[in-house]
Amino acid sequence: MLSTIKRSDSGFTLIEVLVVVVIVAILAAISVPIYIEYVKGARANDAQATIGAVFNAVKMYRQDRGEDPSTVEELETNGYLTVDEGTKKQWEISLVGNPVQTIEAISTAEMKGGAGHQIQYDIQTGRFTGYGLPTEDDQ
Repeated sequence: MLSTIKRSDSGFTLIEVLVVVVIVAILAAISVPIYIEYVKGARANDAQATIGAVFNAVKMYRQDRGEDPSTVEELETNGYLTVDEGTKKQWEISLVGNPVQTIEAISTAEMKGGAGHQIQYDIQTGRFTGYGLPTEDDQ
């Protein structure tokens, strides 16, 4: 008499598990770089907003005094600008040129993305370039 062995197929096969792992890996490989660029862009937004405020302060200073300020600190001292302390810890903002042609922000070691990242605003073209911003190749 032959006994019958009942087999229960309630689990996944190795092939099924490997297929799922490969699909998840492909999705991660696509989404992680996009997420990293998104985070860079979010960090850059703080500097962009501050640069915009600095630009407006430079225009007011120029209108009131007939000359450009030499530093961001001069704008703050004379009451044309207030920069948040958190932003000051993460970004060093400076004016380039006389008259001012470019406003630039360079990240400090306090920024979670690391030090040395640069964002520039060209007053002539009205364009931001640098860290966390799309390049001409991306557009």
